[in-house]
Amino acid sequence: MDRIDEESQQPAPPVTFTGRKTLVAAAVAVVLIAGALLIRPARTGDDARPPGPSERAASAVGMGAPAAAVDLTALVADREKWVAAHPDDDASWSVLGAAYLEQARRTADTGWYPKAERALKRSLEVRPVEKGNFDAMTGMGTLANARRDFGTGKKWGELVRAQAPQRWTAYPVLVDAYSGLGDYKAAQAAADRLLELRTGLVAYTKASQVYRDRGWREDAVMAMEHAAGAAKAPAEKAYALFRLGELSWERGETTEALRQYEAALRADPAQAQALGGRARALAGLGRGGEAVRDYRMALGRTPVPQLALELGELLDSLGREQEAQVPYDMLGALAARDGSNGVDEDVVLGLYEADHGDPAAAVRRLSQEWSRHKSVQVADALGWALHKAGDDVAALEYAKKAAEPGVRNADFAYHRAMIERGLGDEAATRRHLQEALRTNPRFSPLRAPAAKEALAAIAQPAAGGPENLLPTKPWVAPELPKPNPPKAKAKPKPPAAKPSPPAAPSAKPRSD
Repeated sequence: MDRIDEESQQPAPPVTFTGRKTLVAAAVAVVLIAGALLIRPARTGDDARPPGPSERAASAVGMGAPAAAVDLTALVADREKWVAAHPDDDASWSVLGAAYLEQARRTADTGWYPKAERALKRSLEVRPVEKGNFDAMTGMGTLANARRDFGTGKKWGELVRAQAPQRWTAYPVLVDAYSGLGDYKAAQAAADRLLELRTGLVAYTKASQVYRDRGWREDAVMAMEHAAGAAKAPAEKAYALFRLGELSWERGETTEALRQYEAALRADPAQAQALGGRARALAGLGRGGEAVRDYRMALGRTPVPQLALELGELLDSLGREQEAQVPYDMLGALAARDGSNGVDEDVVLGLYEADHGDPAAAVRRLSQEWSRHKSVQVADALGWALHKAGDDVAALEYAKKAAEPGVRNADFAYHRAMIERGLGDEAATRRHLQEALRTNPRFSPLRAPAAKEALAAIAQPAAGGPENLLPTKPWVAPELPKPNPPKAKAKPKPPAAKPSPPAAPSAKPRSD
């Protein structure tokens, strides 16, 4: 016991330089480990760490831009876990709703829409409209437009604009809503205001959409090229390239459209919209087998009614009518699925019924749609349904309405030509058939050949009319007389000397 006490009372050995370094290193290590375990600093603008998948997706959906599939999945899982533990976080509910909307856009699965609606409504319950929950309000407007309920989308967009006129996120909602309602001047004003408040991918994309609807094709392409230049992530780049492909396709530049679609797929192989576009371009180039393959792949990734209709018509044009019935049946099933999730598919269903089903049912469906949405797409579809039902007089009025804003669409021109043919107006029929084939000579595997046949049947105007309307000989410029050379001006003669005035008569002496 005494020995122990003696040892304890002995002085500690001196700490050498090496020992001091060891102690300091251990202390620093303890502090660092504690900081790593207990402290998670907020990310700042100077943080050199790259953003994680969920952060990248959150940034994209917050800007209304496309997000990568992997990042989006990570964001959904992260926010779902967070709101389960923090049900009163209104901002996280808004982000989750926006993520669900982007999932619906990428996958064409409208089952995400009810989830997005529940998340956004929960955000508005926690922080209502009166307290300025602009993110949730904007999300509700985007959701309404995605469901093609443009009247509701307009209400949400105008509500945000009224409360916060400088908040740029309201204007993409308004552009889509006004366009869907057929108010193209208001859509243009909203796009102009958006460009004033903020440029970038979303603003340029909406501007391109407005220019396209007004028939300003060069401006539409330029705006979309700006959007591609502003894209930062591969998913954003792929979306802009897909939209450029769509513009090229509508102009009849099939090879260029194919190039843009393939570039989009290289940037983002999960871009199923570009896969459907590539199928359309391949069909236009006569590569039907490859087009069928791509259509089926696209429908496997993003099953939408429009792609099913296009595949069915391609198979019909190839003489494979029995195979065509499969995508036609799929179209009805997809439209029913979308309808159960609140999505309006009346335009594509009306066109299908007009061409392949019951035209009278198409007229009823599209007449109801016209009462809600007076866009050029609805006007064209209703006019075509009326034509197929035998009412060409009424059909022509809607075909004219579809052309009023100025959009250049080969299908629209073809529909109008066939309506005018039914009315016996050969001159107008010829003019609009030529317009359709000039706009895009490969616009449809079924209707483009029919347009060529109809144009050949009409041929040239009948004989008669004003004299020399169609001269038989080529015009030759007449020989005109050459102008006479100007005569040389005569040199002016020097003025003649003035005669001197006569001398005054001298006075003669007077003789007496």
